[in-house]
Amino acid sequence: QWVYNILEKKAEADRIVHENPDPYNGFVLVPDLKWNQNQLDDLYLIALVHRREIKSLRDLTAEHLPLLRNVLQEGKEAIVKRFGVPGSQLRIYLHYQPSYHHLHVHFTALGYDAPGSSVERAHLLADVIDNLAMDSMYYQKRALTFPLRADEPLFKKFQEAGKV
Repeated sequence: QWVYNILEKKAEADRIVHENPDPYNGFVLVPDLKWNQNQLDDLYLIALVHRREIKSLRDLTAEHLPLLRNVLQEGKEAIVKRFGVPGSQLRIYLHYQPSYHHLHVHFTALGYDAPGSSVERAHLLADVIDNLAMDSMYYQKRALTFPLRADEPLFKKFQEAGKV
């Protein structure tokens, strides 16, 4: 609901850094709640796409390339304009598995070791775009590894199924 409140401007409207209002290829860029915005060393913003049917990396196909390219280009432009941090100093990625099932993209300072920015969980947006340009169904076909904590329900299901 938090995501939808932001997209509908019922919450955090004053925190929006950038918005592309296009309902199909647009998004809202907001500072992540973990970032206090007092320094740039731990810069952390989230792009929330307007389309509600895209839940995660697994849903993406070549059809979504215009949306993903918008997020990448406009997100970098908005960050350099507002915070003076160039795109070359950003890590831009998606999580798999995501912490919530509404497509969102993380923008963090390159030097910041943000939670979930490691290779096991983070998929760079530029790589996602390239993969989908090569094969529209890349993320439906590819095996994706991801870490799980021992207390997560999904880990317990893997244990019950004898997969761990």
